[in-house]
Formats: sequence, C-alpha cells, structure tokens
Amino acid sequence: MQIKFGTDGWRAIIAQEFTTDNVARVAYATALWVKEDNKNPAVTIGHDCRFGGELFMQTAVKVLCGQGVKVFMHKGICSTPMISLGCRKLKTNAGVVITASHNPPSYNGYKLKSSYGGPSTPADIAKVEALIPEKAEIPATTMEEYQQQGLLEIVDLEEMYFKHVESSFDMNSIRNCGLIFGYDAMFGAGQNITRRLLPNNLVYLHCDENPGFHGQAPEPLHKNLQEFSKLIKHSTDIEFGFATDGDADRIGAYDPDGNFIDSHHIILLLIHYLHKYKGMSGKVVISFTVSDKVKKLCEHYNIPCVVTPVGFKYICEIMVNEDVLVGGEESGGIAVKGHIPERDGVWMALVLMEFMAKTKQPIRELIEEVYAIVGAFDYDRYDLHISEEVKQKVISNCRNDVYKNFGKFSIERKEDIDGWKYFLGDGAWTMIRASGTEPVLRVYAEAKDRESVIDVLETVKATLLN
Repeated sequence: MQIKFGTDGWRAIIAQEFTTDNVARVAYATALWVKEDNKNPAVTIGHDCRFGGELFMQTAVKVLCGQGVKVFMHKGICSTPMISLGCRKLKTNAGVVITASHNPPSYNGYKLKSSYGGPSTPADIAKVEALIPEKAEIPATTMEEYQQQGLLEIVDLEEMYFKHVESSFDMNSIRNCGLIFGYDAMFGAGQNITRRLLPNNLVYLHCDENPGFHGQAPEPLHKNLQEFSKLIKHSTDIEFGFATDGDADRIGAYDPDGNFIDSHHIILLLIHYLHKYKGMSGKVVISFTVSDKVKKLCEHYNIPCVVTPVGFKYICEIMVNEDVLVGGEESGGIAVKGHIPERDGVWMALVLMEFMAKTKQPIRELIEEVYAIVGAFDYDRYDLHISEEVKQKVISNCRNDVYKNFGKFSIERKEDIDGWKYFLGDGAWTMIRASGTEPVLRVYAEAKDRESVIDVLETVKATLLN
C-alpha cells in the first residue's frame, strides 16, 4: 500500500494499515532521510497511550538503529511536545512520535518532528514519503544489543520537560495562588506530567492508561468532555478546567460554570496576556479556520497577523524563521513565544493559570477584558460523517460557486485559502472543509451568541445535505 502523510503525520487503523511491517517501511525512509545530510544522524523517539505504542516504537527503533542512526528513546508514555523539546535539547536531526493524536481509538500513527523542536516541513515530509520502500526488514537485533553498541540510549523526556517548565514559569505563584484547577487527560499522554507539576491544587479526571479511551476519540471538544463539564459545574472549588488530547498537544478549557472555552478564546487570551501584561512582541500566526476576532485584537495592539492553510506545520515554519508571539489553530493546537515552535496543551494551560495567578482575576473576567476590545462571540463546528460521494459533491459545489446563500443567510463574500469560508453579515461566518486526517466533512460557524451559531450550523447542514 502507498503510505501518505496527512495534515499531521501518517495515521491508519491498527492491524489494518497500521502494522509493524508498514511502520518499518516509514522508519526505514526516516533513516534514509536523516542520513542524507548528517554525518552522525540521530533521532528522538517515544509513544503515547494508544494500543501497541511500545511495540510500534520498538519496531521503528530497530529499523533506525539497523541503519546506523543513533536513537534516544523515552521509556513509557510521553507527549508529542516532550519529543519536540527532546529534539531541540538533545540536538537530534528528527523526532518520531507513535501517536494518532485525537483520532478514534482504532487508529495509531507516526508523526515526524525536526531538530528545531516542531513539526517537519511539508518539503521534508514529501522527501520521506518518496523514500518509503515497498518492504523493509525488521532487524532481529535486540534493544539491549543496540544499547551495548551505543546506537540506543534511554532518556527521560518527562524529566527534561519538567525542568523546562520550572525554569519558564512562576510555578510558585501558580501553586500558591489559592485556586483549584480541573484537568481531564482524556486517558492521554499529559496525565503524568500535569499531576507532577500541580500535585496539590488539581482535581483530575481520566488520568489513567486506557488504550481504548472508553470508546471516545480523545479530542478536547465540548461534545467529548461532558463528564468533565459536569464535574466542574457541580464543583464549588474548581476555578478553571482544561483538557488535553491523546498526545497532549491540543487544549480545550472551561470556566467555573462548566462552560467550554474554545481555542479562539484561548488564542485571544494568550495574545492579551503576553502582549499587554508581559510586554512581549511578535506577530500572530493563525490557521484559516480561526476567528477573525484575532485579527481585530491584533489591529488593536498593532500586531501583524498572518493567516495560513490548515495544519500546524505551516504555522511552525513561520515560527522557526520569524518572530512570532502566538501561533494557533481552531483545533486547539497553540504555541507561544519562549517555548518550542510546537503545539502544547499543558503549556498553554500553564500560561492561562499564570495569567489568573498574577492578576488575581477569574478566567471569566479576563475573557470580558478581551470582549471589551473585540466584542462577544460564540463558535462551534459540526463534523459530518457522510459518504464519500456526498462529500465530493459538496466540495465540488463549493469549488464551483454553486452556493449563493444558505437558507435565509445571504453570502456577502467568501475566502478560500484552505476550504471555503463564507461571511454572512452581522459578524457571522461559516466554513466548509474536508478533514485532512479523518473521513469527515467539517462545518464551522461563528456568530454573536450560542443560539445564532446553532442556527447557522443547522441551516448550512440542511443546505449541504439537501
């Protein structure tokens, strides 16, 4: 089978396409790629909580070491940001994460990271894809033998990450601010480090290893976090809640009433805190699906704002080469200046907790500060699991300007950087885009309040499926 990387890595169903034989093929191509321009090629590697993670990781390690590539391997679960940080700290040429991120539990995947501590560029991904052979042998050499040969070294990436956090945040303020925080690990790789960082002021949920994720895709969206929302709503103590996805590079958040705080609001809060309160500068880079409220806040602060296609690799590429304050996606993948050019759900939560601790203000008041500048708004998205035939028909209609309105909503203008964003007036917009990692058609909407958002989504859905 031909192996193609999607928006963020190669992902496939375990035991169907995602097998040890196919992982060996991708690992072999990775080895050839890192050996091309490096005399002493090295790779950092780890896996998250998904089924077979250790087995698939060891398969990749054996193939890499068999090709003479030095491998730094973390034992046990680790997050994607830990691998990216390890690439930078250990000065390896690349990083490999065995993870399918937020995909359903039947999936696993293979992410590639680069030496700068972020996603590999589209050009490098294309090079690796072109090098994937039809078959690759898995060496019979044991892990212990590779250690003895000096080709395999065990490292503690969690400890490395912990020290990096301690040196970057005022953790004493966060730990001693008197606030209680809630955390839903979604059975993912953020569970150990988060409990370690906040041992005494954290109420946590789903912080154990469950490769099946109780049948729930570990994506930090409100529809997937109902139990967590209810926990916060019925608690008298939790002031702020956050959740991370399977490999802990995405974030979702909650206010004390159990109301979801989406990534658009989180991006706005990060810009507001880092620029206004901490005096930091740099441009803001957002993917096409992010709210235009971000542009409005950037105009207020006279900060440049750049819009990219969907996929954090495009944001990362700019962060590596330019001065970027915040880079973020609608899906909850966000990075900030002072860290690595990588999405990191735990890190973003720490920034927001530091914001609350330093200002002694609850998260709702901080959101009101942002609303005073950009205006209040709400947002949601529908993931339509439809047939390929219907999906292709919708895409064709968008491409050929078939849609002149969506029911009662007139289309004032559209943008098509990556997908199709239709502006409907009164600050409302909707967007249609096929997922790059799942067989799904996504429909996004923003409007002035919750009722209006649902009205837009239902109307657009009805039009598309008519």
